[in-house]
Order: sequence, then C-alpha cells, then structure tokens
Amino acid sequence: MPPQRVFALPRQQSLLLPAVINPFVQDTKLTKASIIKCVLLGIFLVPLRAILLSLVLMVTWPVAVIITFRHPLKGAVEPMTGWRRFMCRKIMAALGRAYYFCMGFRVVVKGKQVSSSEAPILAVAPHSTFFDGIVCIVAGLPSTVSRVENLATPIFGRFVRCLQPVLVSRQDPDSRKNTIQEIDSRAKSGGRWPQVLIFPEGTCTNRSCLITFKQGAFIPGVPVQPVLMRYPNKLDTVTWTWQGFSSKTLLLLTLCQLYTTVEIEFLSPHIPTEEEKKTPALFASRVREAMAQALRVPVTDHTYEDCRLMISAGELTLPMEAGLVEFTKISRKLQLKWDNVRKELEGFAAMASSCKGGRITIEEFARVLKLPVSPALEELFALFDRNGDGTIDFREYVIGVTILCRPANTEDVLRMAFQLFDTDEDEKITREEFTALLRSALGVSDLNMVKLFKEIDADGSGFITFNEFQAFATTHPEYAKLFTTYLELQRYQAIQEAKPGDLELAGQTSSGEKQEDSTSDKKDD
Repeated sequence: MPPQRVFALPRQQSLLLPAVINPFVQDTKLTKASIIKCVLLGIFLVPLRAILLSLVLMVTWPVAVIITFRHPLKGAVEPMTGWRRFMCRKIMAALGRAYYFCMGFRVVVKGKQVSSSEAPILAVAPHSTFFDGIVCIVAGLPSTVSRVENLATPIFGRFVRCLQPVLVSRQDPDSRKNTIQEIDSRAKSGGRWPQVLIFPEGTCTNRSCLITFKQGAFIPGVPVQPVLMRYPNKLDTVTWTWQGFSSKTLLLLTLCQLYTTVEIEFLSPHIPTEEEKKTPALFASRVREAMAQALRVPVTDHTYEDCRLMISAGELTLPMEAGLVEFTKISRKLQLKWDNVRKELEGFAAMASSCKGGRITIEEFARVLKLPVSPALEELFALFDRNGDGTIDFREYVIGVTILCRPANTEDVLRMAFQLFDTDEDEKITREEFTALLRSALGVSDLNMVKLFKEIDADGSGFITFNEFQAFATTHPEYAKLFTTYLELQRYQAIQEAKPGDLELAGQTSSGEKQEDSTSDKKDD
C-alpha cells in the first residue's frame, strides 16, 4: 500500500470561526402553552395598558413642548440650564418611568452611576431591542446620538429633543466627523453638558455575545462608565434583530406579559491609560472585554457591515446568515473593502445557487470549474474548507480566494502554468495541447474540455494566447491555484518514486518545498 501524503493545512487562530456564528437572529420558539397564556393575559392587559400609555403620553407631550420651546437644536447649541434642566431630569424622567411601568417593565438597577465630571460617557451594551431606551430614563436623560430624521417623528420626536441629542445626518458627507467632534466637545465640557449615552455596538444583537465596538465613544479619551443590560425573562419577547419577530409582534407579546424584568448594571468607570488615549480601538476593545467578562459572554468581530451583507445574501437568494463573515476582522487582515466582499458574495451566490443551505460541496465546486473530482481538485477544496466539514461557506470562500487564489495569479505562476500547456513553445496553446494536459493531469472529458477551451479563447481564434490565459485566470482565480496544487502533487509523487518507503524524509522534503513555493498559503492562512 503506497504511503499517504501528509498534507498540512496551517490555520491562523484569528481567522477561525467566531464563538457565536450568528448574533443577529432571534430564535424564540412560542409553544402552544405560551401562546394560550399570551392570549388569555392579553385580552385583559393589552387594552388596559394601551389606555394607561395613552394617558401618560397625553401628559408627557405638553411637558416636552414646554421644555423645548424656543430652544435651538442646531448651530451654537448650549446645554439646558435652570428650569429646563430641572423639568427634564425630574419631571420627564418620572413620566418616562411611568411609561415603562405601564408597559409592564420591572426595572432592577445594580451598581452606581457616577457624575458627568467623573465619566462623561456611558457605554451601554448589549444593544438588543428598541426597549433599551429605558436605560436613558434610569440614567437621568443623558444626551444620546440620534439620526436627524428621528426629530420629525410625531410625538416621540419631541421627546428626543429633550435629550439634546448629537445629531447624525446621512445626507451630510461630513456628518461622521461632525458627530465625533460634538461628542468630544461635550465629553470635555467639564460637567456643563450631561453625560453622553452611546450604544457602541451600533446595531441590535441577540445578547449572545458582544460584537465590535465602534470607536466614537472612545476617541475623546475620557473616562467611560460601562453599563450592562440584561433581560432575564423566561420568555424572550424583547429581542429585535435582523432575523426574527417584527417590532409590532414583539410589542404585542411584551404587553401580554404580566411583567418584563430588565436589569441595568453600572460598572466602575474605565479610566484610559495614555496608550488607550492614543489608540481608540484599543480603548474600545478593553472596555468590551471588561463588559463581556461581567456578562459572561464571548466577543466576536461582527459589525453592522455584516448585517448589510446578510441583506445582500437574502437578495441573492442565499440564506441570510451566509453573509456573516466577521467583516471587521476579515477586512483588516485581508485588506478588503465592503464593496470587494459584496462582489465576492455575488460570485459565491452563482456557485451556491443550486446548493441547499448556501454551502458548496466538492461536487458543486467541480461542476462550476467544469472539472471532474481529482486529487488536485480535492486538495484545493481542502484548502478552502477550513473547518473540514466537507463544504465551503461564504466566509471560507472569501478567505480562500483572497489568501490562496489571488497570490497564485502572479505573472510568474501564470507563465509557468501557460508553459505547461504550450508544449511546442510557440506562445500559443492549441486545443490538442490543452486536451492532452487536462486529460493526464485532471482527467477532464472531451466535452468539458471544449467548454472550458471556448471560455478561455475569448476571440474564438482556435488557440489561446498568454493574454487570454491571464485574463481568464484573473476572473477565475481558482484555476491558477488548481494548477499550482497539481504541480505540488507531481513534485510529491516524484519524491516518492525517487525514495520509496522513506515516508518521513519525503514528507519533510515535500513540506519544505511547499513552504518555498507556496509561501502565501503558509504565511497568511
């Protein structure tokens, strides 16, 4: 029995799958018993709470109008003082507590909130629902970051004005810079402004982990007080993410509960070191680690951009979770922009369209490449299949194409592959030369060979030039890596034939040559 090749697949720990695969899904299952309970309680509770909420809003709205009357929101905005600040912090906060009480919320506060001079910024996580606004009430109505459009919302827009939010505009190209400057100005006002409350995750999750924190809250380099939110209820009726119940359904389910418990815990302020002041990303990471330890949940590198990719995956008829790649990590390590990843998603969708679950099997991989399953193809597939489950998901595909295939498309590698076909060295590959090599190397049938040859022969001249060969490899990077993999197999087989039985030495030699010839695989993957 011939010795089997030991084919090492080194993996960077930082590119392994995250602890939580999809933090943007709400998977609450309603049993028959819970549905019956909701219906019976809802018949009584929903009308009663609707009446009480209406009464509270009827009182709150005119109070909010009085507080914000002739008080500017744009331009040289000054913090509220005197009677405005008193009414906002006392009366509006009390009405806000009454509003959430009428919805059935039972608030448990742990820890102690420090003053604005001690910690100008409150960082709240995990952000999982529109009900999280209750933390603003408990914290005494601090300033928040809000979209300009929210101010135009009937009734609630007037309540938002009372918070004197830092406004973000999608139409303003300088909005991000202006927002950071305003947060910095308020954070360093020496207590003139109330604290600024920020949800650094930037989007809602299912509280199973803490995703990447945006740096806005940490750029000023001032002390930050972490605030934790928990909803320790038997039935989760609050989590509002990208996959799951709609906001109307969650509101109705919540109103049907006898009560809904929310825990708000104020941790000790995190005072940044000089290194953290200079590096907001490090500051954000350490605050997140401290919060994750207190919550006893893992951290992942998912971001809002992953949510955008989820939507794109759904539009391409893929499962939405196919778009989750931990965008921040992937983009940083592989030097990819969102548009590049979105383009790769389109290529992946074309391959995975006929596969269930949005994952590519080796048979589908071979079909797309118009090649039969061969040892070289199996090894290429194994390089993509990072977790060894026999399929390639989109995350593995992006990493594989970027690390394995793009480096294989250098001119030297492509020239070497071209010379493999061009046996008579006339700088042209005829159909006969093309057929001969593919039959011997990869076992391609005549039918598959004709289709592939026509795709590469762009001008239909009957032969392939190097420019055509290079252009095809650029748009189909898997092929370049396939031929380098074939060459490695050939080299390995030559070593085995030269020194039969000396498996250990052959394995070392093969490994050494692979290190030399495929440094991109070893160094980056």
